[in-house]
Amino acid sequence: MATQTRSQSLGSTRRIERLLRPFQEFAGLAAASGIILLVCTILALLWANSPWSATYTALWGTKVTVGFGDFILSKALLLWINDGLMALFFFVVGLEIKREVIAGELSTLKKAALPVVAALGGMVVPALLYVLLNRGGIEARGWGIPMATDIAFALGILALLGSRVPTALKVFLTAFAIADDIGAVLVIALFYTEHIAWTALGAAALLLLALTAANVLGVRSPLVYGLLGAALWVAFLKSGVHATVAGVLLALTIPATTRIDPGEFLQRSRSVLDQFEHADHGKGETAADAERQAALHTQEELCEAAQTPLLRMEHALHPWVAFFIMPVFALANAGVALGGGEGGALVHPVSLGIVLGLVLGKPLGITLFAWLAVRLGLATLPEGVTWRHIHGAGWLGGVGFTMALFIAGLAFGESPLQTSAKLGILAASLIAGTVGFALLRMTSSDAVPAPARRRAGA
Repeated sequence: MATQTRSQSLGSTRRIERLLRPFQEFAGLAAASGIILLVCTILALLWANSPWSATYTALWGTKVTVGFGDFILSKALLLWINDGLMALFFFVVGLEIKREVIAGELSTLKKAALPVVAALGGMVVPALLYVLLNRGGIEARGWGIPMATDIAFALGILALLGSRVPTALKVFLTAFAIADDIGAVLVIALFYTEHIAWTALGAAALLLLALTAANVLGVRSPLVYGLLGAALWVAFLKSGVHATVAGVLLALTIPATTRIDPGEFLQRSRSVLDQFEHADHGKGETAADAERQAALHTQEELCEAAQTPLLRMEHALHPWVAFFIMPVFALANAGVALGGGEGGALVHPVSLGIVLGLVLGKPLGITLFAWLAVRLGLATLPEGVTWRHIHGAGWLGGVGFTMALFIAGLAFGESPLQTSAKLGILAASLIAGTVGFALLRMTSSDAVPAPARRRAGA
């Protein structure tokens, strides 16, 4: 009877696995996050321009209050998303930055030179082009908008090309997008802070010091960092510096070392597996199961000790950011009413400056600065990558979207200029993404041989 019950349970489990497999395979696609982001963007646009557009505005304007006693935070749902959920987005960005700086493509000067210089060009040139059209007044505050690259969309588009593009190009795009994120965070912290409450900022500094001390003392519990991180977020929220900066600073304090080295892990794991294999059947199945469970628990502790808290947190939070936070942000921020006079906002200098910056400035700045870095001997072109690849990736850098929409909200708040900014971002991201995809698709079918490429870059 027990065997039959176990067989039925196993069969049910397999049916559930077959049912979930298509969803798991989709989630495993590199382009999946970008696809969901695109769907939410389209949905937001349709909703904001439908007969139910009033419900779109009302939903994100709904007041949500949390707290107790004298400590109460009351904000519109849109602000909880942009200040709260996006802090988690920036936390994961910070984890990625720290990982790349410690052991990734930004870990040495030689590795970092090309993507960092390219990212610098992709920030400076778009900002200058924007300022050419918006030199004075409140419009000038939007200069930081076309500096941003949306790493999810850019990598999603690149993933659609599959093996047609060299792996080194994907590494380059990831590295320069992360360097671009560093620049965006600095821009937000330094230039989009209107006033500073020094008492709250002092409290934030003390909390940051406590987090650093926890790292130095070997504290690895996510709960400790989570509680101190939440307090840090509140302190930044009250300080006037945008609260999302707290996410990046928190990430920089997360430990990036393991408790045991690979040799010790292998030795102790083999001992645990022997214990699991030779569980005492002589005492009965129940006793054997207890021994196996004890061995599994020990192995879990060994696996945790062999992993860095930084990587564990990044892997745990990345799906939430990619498949929930960013889509919700897009749904809440991408809805622009196009009827009536709103459509005319697309020809406003703010919108045109963003389009000029993302569509022309990004590919020009990234390609030009990368070329200068190679010509000056600061960097070398990756193996298998041509200048046409770099130029195509530069166009993908013009897909601003998430970060650009975020900076637009900081620059213009609730003013009508935000509508012009959003339209410019959506139009430019569509153009840049389409052109970048087409260029890389054509380049992949007509690649320059490696020796000729090296001579051209020499």
